[in-house]
Amino acid sequence: MGEKLDQFNEYRGRMNKRILSADNKVVKRIFNVDTNAYTEGALPVKTKELMGLVASLVLRCDDCVKYHLLKCKENNVSDEELFEVLGIATLVGGTIVVPHMRRAVEFWDDMHS
Repeated sequence: MGEKLDQFNEYRGRMNKRILSADNKVVKRIFNVDTNAYTEGALPVKTKELMGLVASLVLRCDDCVKYHLLKCKENNVSDEELFEVLGIATLVGGTIVVPHMRRAVEFWDDMHS
């Protein structure tokens, strides 16, 4: 996997460990709800991750975009599916999403190098 992915995973893991070590019940429950929201249900995990990616792009959260891109890769999202989702996110969010789309594609390409 790529260097950007390794850096993201290292940082995310380290900071999640630090945050969860505070043993705050509300924070732990929010993390748990987030994890459970993306499990298999009426919608497949792949669909949920693509939805999460659109929302993250529209909300312009680059860390969330990276996380959902990682999950999309794990769920065998194709380049064609990814670019359809990028188009939907830009349609919904407007051209302000374009810089985030650029970073998303850069991260996606890095994961596949």
